[in-house]
Amino acid sequence: MRRKFLGIAMATVMGLSTITGCATTTVEEAGEAEAPAESKTEEAAGDATESTDAGEATEDAGAAEAETSDGSSSDSLTGNGDKTLHVFLYMQEHEKKIYEDLVKQFVDEHKDEIKEVVFEVTTQDEYNQKMIANMTANDMPDVFYVGPAAVRSYVDNGYVLPLDDYVDADTIGSVWGTTQEIYRYDGKDIGKGSLYALPKDLSCFAFAYNQDLFDAAGLDYPDPEKPYTYDEFVEVCEKLTIDKDGDGEIDQWGVANADQWGMTPFLYSNGVKFLNDDMTKVNVANNEQLKEALTFYTDLTKNGLTPSVEQDTALGGYQRWLDGQVAFYACGTWDVAAFMDDATFPYKWNLCGWPVGPSGDGRSHTWMGSVGYGISAKSENPELAAALITKLSTDPEGQKAVSGISTGESIQLPNITDLAYGEFKDAVDSGKVPYASNVDVIFGYFDSNDHYAAALQEFDYTYNAEWWTPFWSGVFNIKNGDITVEDFLQQVEPEMQEALDEAIELQNSATN
Repeated sequence: MRRKFLGIAMATVMGLSTITGCATTTVEEAGEAEAPAESKTEEAAGDATESTDAGEATEDAGAAEAETSDGSSSDSLTGNGDKTLHVFLYMQEHEKKIYEDLVKQFVDEHKDEIKEVVFEVTTQDEYNQKMIANMTANDMPDVFYVGPAAVRSYVDNGYVLPLDDYVDADTIGSVWGTTQEIYRYDGKDIGKGSLYALPKDLSCFAFAYNQDLFDAAGLDYPDPEKPYTYDEFVEVCEKLTIDKDGDGEIDQWGVANADQWGMTPFLYSNGVKFLNDDMTKVNVANNEQLKEALTFYTDLTKNGLTPSVEQDTALGGYQRWLDGQVAFYACGTWDVAAFMDDATFPYKWNLCGWPVGPSGDGRSHTWMGSVGYGISAKSENPELAAALITKLSTDPEGQKAVSGISTGESIQLPNITDLAYGEFKDAVDSGKVPYASNVDVIFGYFDSNDHYAAALQEFDYTYNAEWWTPFWSGVFNIKNGDITVEDFLQQVEPEMQEALDEAIELQNSATN
């Protein structure tokens, strides 16, 4: 029975494959985690801290930083009341500073109610390990992250509180439409029923290009209103793949791709789906749209337009992009601040769409992601917790801070759509917020228009993402010429199906 519980707990936490920072963790066993081979951003190393007793209440909210042995950093924020909250999240140091300030403001605003708010922040690996321990001990924090893929399991296992009675409709209606759907669940389908989280953010993978390399090659910049076709993209990449020093070796490539993150937009833009409509069957072996798109994608490497597998192993695509060695690379919304920093990326750049395949719907597709703030179903102070997550998610001043409108440094786009299209866009246009001028590409993906569309990845709707791992982790064999696309798809489908069946069994164990 304990083994079954741990399996469910691991599946639940594994659903936190948030796009924030593009770090996905696969939990192999309770308390043991494996990080991805290439993370798009550095995860902050947490100080070893633990909460201490609250200090004596003062007129303003006080803060006491403490140490724990599990790698997390914890601040104890105090007021004059008698209610306590434990907030447990993962984020990077620059994010922590901004969000900690918001929590301090909240404590000050509610100081007559609050005795203490423990604001505990750690890395994603440590977070996953500790959340499994919390589930095992049935001792959940009041506020924690819920990823879209985890909504079903958190609800089925009774960990998370429905927010319908705690958050008003106007607040919910102010955020991006996608985040109003992905945190709803009616016991059967995601997107329906009660709301179980408010978004920390909504993110997506757009495509970035190095303008300096285009200028050097005498090429026109990509048209943000007209994404390349597959054929057009290959033609441009061929002109941008160069032996710059004449030694017979390519040292500038058209594009670099990380298979785990940067492959699916190419495939989605050809209309690819990996699962059937009810997401119970893997469909790759006889999937012509996938065969066509995967051939295109792997041919980019086989034809030398991307670094080879060996070259990519020696130096990843992300670093090659930062070094000015590739013309196109994936750009998450979380990457923009780094790319706008001349010390990190000393090149002119902008955003464009992923290339469109011949068998798609004519639009450029990418994947989006999010992580949300959930409240423990056993919280002793759910109203206060709901007020806090509303502050973190939808407070206009808070969203101005995290988006850079009031701080000048954007760590995410505003959750509030009116703010995103209004003050944020104005701040980008004026240069007040350093951001790619083609930010409308991202908004186009968020809103789905004539040129762009985005959606969660299919594993965000299944109980875990384990079925996807055999696919992305095996694609390098095609690039190396060790197996054909057709043979790979035939071989990988049974393994994917077995993993999907196990996820469905875990889901049924929880719901039954």
